Amino acid sequence: MADKRHGSQSSNPDGVEGKYANYFQIGHNAFEFVLDFGQLYADGRREQMHTRIVTGPSYAKEFLQLLEESVEQYEETFGPITRDK
Repeated sequence: MADKRHGSQSSNPDGVEGKYANYFQIGHNAFEFVLDFGQLYADGRREQMHTRIVTGPSYAKEFLQLLEESVEQYEETFGPITRDK
């Protein structure tokens, strides 16, 4: 899971903790975007947020572009992603 532009690696040399997320919320104001990550439990009635990222608008746009590119690469390799409902 390497990001060629930013040099990220799937290994954990810096001790960065990975957490699973299947639930997301995004908010914004004139100065920043707030991205919340968490888990929605099987009962579908409660979510547990565990990580909040606050970033500026230009970095949010860069994140969006990077995520779009990563999804395109994934689909080229593994096929289309379907949405679970």
